[in-house]
Amino acid sequence: MRIVIVGEGGHSKVIKDIIESIKEFELLGYLDDKYQEKLVKDQLFFAPLSTVSHLLEHFTDLKFIIAIGDNYVRKDIVHRLKIPASFYVTLKHPSSIISSSAQIGVGTVIMPNAVINADAKIGHHSIINTGAVIEHDNDIGNFVHISPHATLTGAVKVDEGTHIGAGSTLIPNVNIGEWSVIGAGATVINNIPSHSLAVGTPAKRKKIGIEGV
Repeated sequence: MRIVIVGEGGHSKVIKDIIESIKEFELLGYLDDKYQEKLVKDQLFFAPLSTVSHLLEHFTDLKFIIAIGDNYVRKDIVHRLKIPASFYVTLKHPSSIISSSAQIGVGTVIMPNAVINADAKIGHHSIINTGAVIEHDNDIGNFVHISPHATLTGAVKVDEGTHIGAGSTLIPNVNIGEWSVIGAGATVINNIPSHSLAVGTPAKRKKIGIEGV
């Protein structure tokens, strides 16, 4: 199966490694608007996002994955590409541990050594980063980024667009509103409203008005 990576930055390097570790995909190239026209290097193409329609006309087995860590930009790219959900692939690194009862949306990436336990739900186009732990009955929305080594204990709910910082811990049953940011190393023991920044141990709400897409 052929695959195209959307976005050519630091995050795409990790995505490329996952693709190579799975061995069921043939990487064709990258779409990124830093390229004004198509070029070919090392047998891979590099082209602007507008090339997507041309690709879909020429390949019947093509899949896409968006390799952009920023939640706002990732959602914007999905809207700009305007391709059916069936063309997005869900990537799971072979070292990740995923319960058979977990549900994972299209376009989501599960990084090395991440753990997703029983009855967890992960939305579309989210990132479960290296070594993150998503415990049982978590409900993670679309366009969420769970950073490396964050631990979400049982029945945590994280709404769309939220960023959970590296090494943070969320105790059971807390809810994090949409388009919020939980700072690195924070310990969340209370619900956090939408469009908030929460930092510290225990985490305290520091700011209101983080705008979503």
